[in-house]
Amino acid sequence: MKLLSFHGPDGIRIGVDTDRGVVDVAAAAPDAPATMRELIAAGPTALEQVRQAVGTATEAVPLDQLRLAPVITDPEKIICVGLNYRKHAAEGGMPVPEQPIYFAKYRNSLAGAGQAVVVPAVTRKCDYEVELVAVIGRTTRDVPTDAALDYVFGYATGNDLSARELQNRSSQWMYGKAIDGFAPLGPHLVTADDVPDPQGLRTRTWVNGDLRQDSNTRDMVFSVAELVSDLSQIMTLQPGDVIYTGTPEGVILGMPDQVWLQPGDEVVCEIEGLGRLVTPLVAPQG
Repeated sequence: MKLLSFHGPDGIRIGVDTDRGVVDVAAAAPDAPATMRELIAAGPTALEQVRQAVGTATEAVPLDQLRLAPVITDPEKIICVGLNYRKHAAEGGMPVPEQPIYFAKYRNSLAGAGQAVVVPAVTRKCDYEVELVAVIGRTTRDVPTDAALDYVFGYATGNDLSARELQNRSSQWMYGKAIDGFAPLGPHLVTADDVPDPQGLRTRTWVNGDLRQDSNTRDMVFSVAELVSDLSQIMTLQPGDVIYTGTPEGVILGMPDQVWLQPGDEVVCEIEGLGRLVTPLVAPQG
């Protein structure tokens, strides 16, 4: 099932993208949870209620008529993974990590599909990173790798936008990563039953129509299952928590001729089966 979040007349609403268009869950199933995180936390029964209600709904709206929000607007955690593709590590002249490299973003960084993102005046080295995003479905603590995918609710396309000179000004990456709008997420949150193998998905990025990244999640150093299991050893993952699982090769940082992103550019990230995440970049106002 392809879930999404959109701006309605009374706030953020959940939708389901179908062959007929997007069905408003609040209209089709008034008793269903109101937010994506609440829907995820409510478990399989609530999800099945939504599935049945959407199947009988008669009203739907074309996706392009909606203003989309990040698929989850209020996760407790946004965890990101660095250097998690072998060829990406190689293009940056970095060794393949022996253990996952983690850093955090925060809710201020989330942006919906189609939402304009401001490139701050403080950076001249803005870069893109298409990423498979895993969304946790239930409370997760101390789970083994072979059971970890059972705790994933679904998957989405993400873009870990990065300000490279700010990221690399110290050994801690947060200053160049946790920028307003620098974690676009969407357009869909596809439930895990529709993604049988997260380690076999094609990933691509275009900048102004020019293909920049074209890889596959099978090149990950640490799989989604390994990441979920590893994180669960030190923290309790909660329903709706978001994990950006790393980017493949093809980023600007790894190019010999580095032409950085700037206002006016449009970045499109796509992961097989999860949808196209369009991000226009704009200059600061005032």
